[in-house]
Amino acid sequence: MKRLMLGAAVAVAVLLNSGLSMAGLCGTGSFSNCPTAACAGSGDFATASCGTAPQYRTVQEVVWEQQQYSCMKTVYDQCTETVPVSCTRNVYETCYRDECYTVCKPVYETHYRTCTYNVCRPVYETCYKEVTCTIRRPVYNTCYKDVCYTVCKPVYTTCHRTVCYTVCKPVYNTCYREVCCTTYKMEAETCYRDCSYTIFKPVTETKVVDVCSGEWVTETRHIPGPIVEKCVCDPCNPCCCQKVQVQCPGRTICCRKWCPKIVQKTICCTRMVPEVCHKQIPYTVCRRVPVTTTKQVPYTTCTFVSETCQKQVPYTVCTMVQQTCTKKVPYTTCTWTQECVTKKIPYTTCRMVTECVTKQIPYTCCRMEQQTCTRKVPYTVCRQVCETKMVTTTKCVPRQVCVNMTRCVPRVVCRQVACDPCPTVCDPCVNGACAPTCAVPGEVSVH
Repeated sequence: MKRLMLGAAVAVAVLLNSGLSMAGLCGTGSFSNCPTAACAGSGDFATASCGTAPQYRTVQEVVWEQQQYSCMKTVYDQCTETVPVSCTRNVYETCYRDECYTVCKPVYETHYRTCTYNVCRPVYETCYKEVTCTIRRPVYNTCYKDVCYTVCKPVYTTCHRTVCYTVCKPVYNTCYREVCCTTYKMEAETCYRDCSYTIFKPVTETKVVDVCSGEWVTETRHIPGPIVEKCVCDPCNPCCCQKVQVQCPGRTICCRKWCPKIVQKTICCTRMVPEVCHKQIPYTVCRRVPVTTTKQVPYTTCTFVSETCQKQVPYTVCTMVQQTCTKKVPYTTCTWTQECVTKKIPYTTCRMVTECVTKQIPYTCCRMEQQTCTRKVPYTVCRQVCETKMVTTTKCVPRQVCVNMTRCVPRVVCRQVACDPCPTVCDPCVNGACAPTCAVPGEVSVH
């Protein structure tokens, strides 16, 4: 960025210098303080300067070029790490204490009383009456009739035709060829190898060791009884009761405690010392020795001979012959017969009979009895526990990255520009200042 600002400042300075030089050549700002004598003509110099020959002047231009450069850029990466954090949390435990209270427990008793009342009981009787009616009953008869029908019966006839076919008959010949084969026989050789083995010999040593021992000691401890609330009635006023805290009798417990002590004892230890021994172990090496032999191996060649044969191939011809048949077809006829039927129809009669009934009616009596109960009253105990939690934190880690960038750099280029000759001779002084009558193409004259 600093290089870009420096290049822009240089370009502005070059443009300002070129403008001042052009204004000095053709403008009136630089020659405003010029004396009159300095503006007067000297011979034919003005006429010579405005001749017909082409004139050139140097013009400076600023050209912007693209330039590649590398710079280091800071890039921030987000990293996540797990950090152990120690914290304290409250652990609540529920404990219970015994509390005595008095309740009034209802006691229910069931009694019975005798109650006499009249009821009407229905008595049902079943009677029968005879009813005579006429019914029609169907009578079914099965009859048969002859029906003629025509069937087509197939008649199969077996015929034969002669078929010629060609078969290839194989002819086998047995030949022999000599084959060299290699067989192997086994040769045994006895060798010896050195085998080392380790044996352990016992070595007895004596050393002093510390043995943990101790004895049991009986301790007696007194545990005070709990404090409970008790209702005490005033002797002067039995109806007035007040709650008084009374401590229950304590208890004495005996516990056994182990008192350790260290005693030194001398013990005998036996350790095994390794010893390396060597011995020669024989072993047998078997190797195969090749033996070349020649034998006659038979092989069979097969040639095929063509032969023409004939065979009788049977085929079946089917012809249809019509035949008339007769069959019995059954059919059913129905006739109705009237019959007189007598049947008994049951019906029920009801009459009410009065009865005297006695029953026991239960009723319940309730009385209150006082009873002392013990209940567990919960209370909460708070304790602090230290624990370590893993907390995930995110942080930015800077790193340098090489980046390729493009910038525009100003450069001043000088070139020659042709100027037209002045048409007339410039007046030496106009109002005390030089005033040219022509201007450079592409530029603005300043008056």
